[in-house]
Amino acid sequence: MRTFQDVHGSDIWLVLGGEERFTDEPGHVLVICRYKQSWLLTKHNNRGLEFPGGKVEPGESPEEAARREVMEETGARIEKIHDVGQYQVSPPKGDPFCKTIYAAVIADIDPSAPRLETAGPRLVEEFPINLKTNPNYSFIMKDEVVPLAIQAAIKSGIFT
Repeated sequence: MRTFQDVHGSDIWLVLGGEERFTDEPGHVLVICRYKQSWLLTKHNNRGLEFPGGKVEPGESPEEAARREVMEETGARIEKIHDVGQYQVSPPKGDPFCKTIYAAVIADIDPSAPRLETAGPRLVEEFPINLKTNPNYSFIMKDEVVPLAIQAAIKSGIFT
C-alpha cells in the first residue's frame, strides 16, 4: 500500500495488483484507456484533461460503471478491461470514498456519440513533462495514482 496526499490535501491510500482491496463495492471508477498507440482521455468541462471515470450507479457493477463512463465521456467502446487496483480518498472536508482503477483497451470511438459532462475524447501519445503544473490537465492526473496505475496496467500485460 502506498500513501500520499493529492493537490487538495486529501489523504490517498493506493493498492495495486494483488494487494488487499478496500471494498468490493466502490462508489467510483477510474479507467486508464489505451487506443492504438495513444492514451484516451476526456476533456472534463471543469477540470480539464483526465482519464474517464465516475460514480457507480445503484445496481451496477464497478466494471459496468467503467464501461458506461468511458462510453458516456468519450464515445469509446471497451474491447478488453482489467482491474488494476483501488484507491481511497479521505478529503479534508467531506466523506471518504473509494475508486476501483481499471485499464482498458479501446476497440473503437464513435465520433457522433453524445458526451455527458465532457467535451469528448482526446488522444495523447505522451504526457507532457510539465504535467503536474500544466493547467490543461485535471488535478486527478497530477498525483501518484495515475503513473502508478499506468505502471501496474503495463505490468499486467493488458496493453501488449
